[in-house]
Amino acid sequence: MIQVISLRIDGLKKISPRFFEDERGFFLESYQERNYREAGIELAFVQDNIAFSKEGTLRGLHFQSSPGQAKLVSCLQGKVWDVAVDLRPESSTFGQWEACFLDGEKKEQFFIPAGFAHGYLALSKTATVHYKVSTLYDPSAERAIRWNDPDLAIPWGIENPRLSEKDRNAPFYKEMLSCLCG
Repeated sequence: MIQVISLRIDGLKKISPRFFEDERGFFLESYQERNYREAGIELAFVQDNIAFSKEGTLRGLHFQSSPGQAKLVSCLQGKVWDVAVDLRPESSTFGQWEACFLDGEKKEQFFIPAGFAHGYLALSKTATVHYKVSTLYDPSAERAIRWNDPDLAIPWGIENPRLSEKDRNAPFYKEMLSCLCG
């Protein structure tokens, strides 16, 4: 069975899937629909993504506008600091963020429902992140918020991360509010 911890912001969950390790290596059941459904994660995943990053790479904060995109994130190799920002206007935690460490040794997962922006920082020399998503990637619905937005005040612990051009020039949170609220 999997162990699920509900985090401070409603809907966010940290998951410890079961795995077996011995002198040969390990076996990990990374996803089984029935177990996740019993844990309250009742949706179909339609796409899997893998990203490889060098230390100091920051990816995010990304989200898909309507209909949104839930993610089940795990770090296969290395270590990342993973962040989710609540963008659900009706939520009591709208505009707040939550983070957790994910690493390839512990094999924990971070479940992020639709309605959140997501980003992570590679903390190890390299990191490989896998995430299942609930809707297909749609370039026309792709949105981003500036990683170092002062209104969000996320303490990334880095001043000059490796960024894509898109992330370097992403709009600030207040600029995105019109897309989110109306």
